[in-house]
Amino acid sequence: VRAGVPVVVHEALSFPRHRVCGEFIRGLDAAAVQTLQLAPLLETAGRADRALWLARDRAIRSHAVRPAAFTVSRYELDAQLAETFVRAGGVLRTNHRVAALPAPGRVLACGRAVARNSLWLGLKLHAHGFAARAPLEMHLGDHAYVGVCTLPDGRVNLCGMFRRRSELTAPRERLLLAYLGAAGLEELAARLARATLDEESCSAVAALPLRPRVTREGVRIGDAFAMMPPFTGNGMAFAFQSAALALGPLLAWARRETTWRETERAIHQGQHRRFRVRLQLAGLLHPRLTSPCAQRWLVAATDAGVVPFHLLQHALS
Repeated sequence: VRAGVPVVVHEALSFPRHRVCGEFIRGLDAAAVQTLQLAPLLETAGRADRALWLARDRAIRSHAVRPAAFTVSRYELDAQLAETFVRAGGVLRTNHRVAALPAPGRVLACGRAVARNSLWLGLKLHAHGFAARAPLEMHLGDHAYVGVCTLPDGRVNLCGMFRRRSELTAPRERLLLAYLGAAGLEELAARLARATLDEESCSAVAALPLRPRVTREGVRIGDAFAMMPPFTGNGMAFAFQSAALALGPLLAWARRETTWRETERAIHQGQHRRFRVRLQLAGLLHPRLTSPCAQRWLVAATDAGVVPFHLLQHALS
């Protein structure tokens, strides 16, 4: 829009809305911030400079997060992005669904592909008065991963990926508590039970893939290209970075300097070069972080001091 190219965004539902999201942005590089002019939107974001890893409520590792991650409510960030886009001259059509099919001039940012027959679901909510033990907490449970992030206003976002348990039924605002208990995260569940839950923020999503799968058809950014495993804390940065990579080729196409086929190829190749190692490593690690057997090995290896957390942090950014 700022470059003089008319842009229409079609949003199938209302916008903004609460989403299943870790609500921290780790590994966002300065080049992407500059390209997308994100600095004004991140001025009010919080900073998380330390992460605590826990397995079945036992702390196994605390480490610095360098550079510090941005922490921001997804609802509030989306609202700011929408306002900035419309103010710049863009057209935002909410509650308007279009076919998510490749076409010239169409950028698919429609979220992850549905993993049919997946046993995994995501749950998220905000809580007031939650006693956080670190700015970022990463919890490993029985077929579960949960991230806890302190937001700038003191609220805490809890977001988890769980293997579905058909025997668990509870009202929407209590479902996360039920899954925490079933995953062996009793201490985390007890802290959440003492807090005040924001029922409006409760969100759920099903059919989550356990490994990232790259979708090659058309121009896709963010989760529509590949879902970054949530334990990396890199999903939102990944979305911004893939948008920044796509911007140059899209502008060249809008100026009629390239064909749409060349544009698709340039964007896909750029994403492949930038994200291939990150996606492969994250896809290798993520299933093991939710496996009870692999978690026991991770705890033992961490106790022995042989897990290179700083190298993994760098490789996954």
